[in-house]
Amino acid sequence: MKLGTLKNPARRDGDLVVISRDNTTAVKATHIAPSLREAVEDWANCKPKLEQLARELEESRRTDAFEVDEEEFHSPMPRAFQWADGSAFLHHVKLVRMARKAPMPETLFTTPLMYQGGSDDFLAPRESIPQVDFAHGTDFEGEVAVVTDFVPMGVTPEKALEKIILVMIANDVSLRGLIPDELAAGFGFFQSKPSSAFAPFAVTLDELGSAWKEGRVHLPLHVEYNGHFFGKANAGQMHFHFGQLIAHAARTRNLTAGTIIGSGTVSNEDPAAGSSCLAEKRMIEQINAGKIDTPFMKVGDRIRMEMKDAQGRNLFGTIDQQVVKAP
Repeated sequence: MKLGTLKNPARRDGDLVVISRDNTTAVKATHIAPSLREAVEDWANCKPKLEQLARELEESRRTDAFEVDEEEFHSPMPRAFQWADGSAFLHHVKLVRMARKAPMPETLFTTPLMYQGGSDDFLAPRESIPQVDFAHGTDFEGEVAVVTDFVPMGVTPEKALEKIILVMIANDVSLRGLIPDELAAGFGFFQSKPSSAFAPFAVTLDELGSAWKEGRVHLPLHVEYNGHFFGKANAGQMHFHFGQLIAHAARTRNLTAGTIIGSGTVSNEDPAAGSSCLAEKRMIEQINAGKIDTPFMKVGDRIRMEMKDAQGRNLFGTIDQQVVKAP
């Protein structure tokens, strides 16, 4: 089942819709729950009703179906009570630590890294990325994310996997120029992590088929930057799986239904896979050539992200964002 959110100026959470598997048609589901956020909060009751609606849509039995225009969609959850982003791809951790001349964590292989991001104002998947100051080092980060049901404090990684409701892909915008000073102050990311964006469609695990195994999505994330290939790293190469990330987040607190947990930047050691963020590419240039040639994003630069299944179908729709000068 694919779910999404139509923009609605009168409702910050937008309008809940069910989308066909081929991304061409959709039907409103606001009679089941006004928004995806509210559907997730009452998932046991809403899930079977949404599944029935999805079946009717696939069987062309909905006279109220309409054509999908991704420009009209917000991120699946325009806001959430919690957005916690991990860093489960160790190749990425190593490269960005090298980039800012920081030591590797002693617990690199045993304990996930995670920060709590702003979740009150996500960008839409086709919305511009506002750049306040070019010196801030605007960067994109291609990620996979999951939406959870209620997760009790102290959950095990195995039980945490059972709490996953939906899967999404994300562009976690980062301001690399602000990160070192924020981390040096000892209180972590804040100004360096502005609003993120998610591709327009969130999918249930069954939509992933065999690509979902061992708590990971075993598919490449296709990243195109300014119209050119940038990366196709496979998201299945997470060191920590999503159950481990969720359990880490819930170690000392309950996670409310609708919590979003990110994988961190999708990253592979194979050079042919490219990268899912500029910071990695810059560090690889430094290692290989002794100098950095790739600048961070500037006004007019465009980032595009998609994830396709084994048949080449676009699973989550497309993130397509351009940097603009902030007002």
